[in-house]
Amino acid sequence: MTFRLDDFLPYQLSVAASEISRRFAARYASEAGLSIPEWRVLAHLGHSGAVSVRDITGRVNLEKSVVSRAASRLQEAGYVTKVGHGVDRRLIVLELTGEGEVLMARLARLAEAFQEELKAELGDDADAFARAMRRIVDRS
Repeated sequence: MTFRLDDFLPYQLSVAASEISRRFAARYASEAGLSIPEWRVLAHLGHSGAVSVRDITGRVNLEKSVVSRAASRLQEAGYVTKVGHGVDRRLIVLELTGEGEVLMARLARLAEAFQEELKAELGDDADAFARAMRRIVDRS
C-alpha cells in the first residue's frame, strides 16, 4: 500500500479548514477590517459576555499573546473595554462596548449567511458532517 497524503483524512480536514477560514476571513475583513484573532475575540465576547483573556485563549484556539494583541487593537478601535479582574489582579477582563455589540450583531448576520452557504455546498450531507465535526471538537 502506498500512502497518499491527498487521501489522508486529517490532511483533508486541515486543508478544508484553512480554505473555509480564508474565505470567511475575507468577508469580515472586507466588512470590518478585522483579522482572524480579532474576529474570534469579538465572537467569543458576543457569546459569553465579559471574560478574561485567559478564558478567551482557552476557547478560541489562539495563544495568549495573540489574544492580548487582538484585544488591544479592538480596544483602540472602540469595540472592547479592558478592566482588571475584581479578585485576581493578574487577569484582564474584556467586554464589548456598545459599538462592539453593534459590530458583532452585523458580523453575526454575515457569519450566519456564510454558514448557510457552506451547508448548501455540503447539500444533504450538511447535518451529518456537522454532527461528526461536533463529536471531534467535543473530544478535545
